[in-house]
Amino acid sequence: MLAIVHQTDAGPGVFAEAIVAAGGETDNWLLPEQPEPPADPFGYDAVLVLGGAMNVDQEESHGWLAGEKALLAELLERERPLLGLCLGSQLVAEAAGAKPRRAARPEIGWHAVELTPEGAEDPLLGPLAPQAEVFQWHSYEFPLPPGAVPLARSEVCLQAARVGNAAWAIQFHPEVSAADAQWWIEDYRSDPDAIAIGLDPEALRTETAAKIGVFNDLGRGICRRWLAVAAA
Repeated sequence: MLAIVHQTDAGPGVFAEAIVAAGGETDNWLLPEQPEPPADPFGYDAVLVLGGAMNVDQEESHGWLAGEKALLAELLERERPLLGLCLGSQLVAEAAGAKPRRAARPEIGWHAVELTPEGAEDPLLGPLAPQAEVFQWHSYEFPLPPGAVPLARSEVCLQAARVGNAAWAIQFHPEVSAADAQWWIEDYRSDPDAIAIGLDPEALRTETAAKIGVFNDLGRGICRRWLAVAAA
């Protein structure tokens, strides 16, 4: 599997654990620092697109975004198994024809998402129905791409969609490891939106320590089911 990584503290996390447990391997492509992928992107069984502190519309300051969007559009056209998480979900949605935008308000920390009727039948997210509490850290959202299927929503925005039969966009962070989540909280001052909403790092740190174990099991399950879809 190819994992497109946008920053070192936002890697594949527990998804990497699930992939190893399934007998697979992951090539991490730190795109902002490595212009060329480790191998042909179209030669992998599946492609995972991860999060990052940059925003989907910041091509002027992150010139590699344009090339990544073109790559994702071609992966979609070829119907390669594809999963985008947080920033990755917005990139996949844009490649599928949507226009991501700033959300009505940030979602940082633990928030409930509700599965749609289609989501309850989805091969990846169905076991989460009717709702789940998930870890989030985003200020942008993606509208539903043309022809896509809505799978989950929060009070703020669409949380998951399926594009065709082989691509998913998930706004929350099922991959985040306990260590990465705690580092994001420690580093919250680097996010102006976290400061603006008055994030309480101590409260979030305590809540995350209590909830991350169960959530990591949920994330590994999503990854296992995605690998099964890719294998099929």
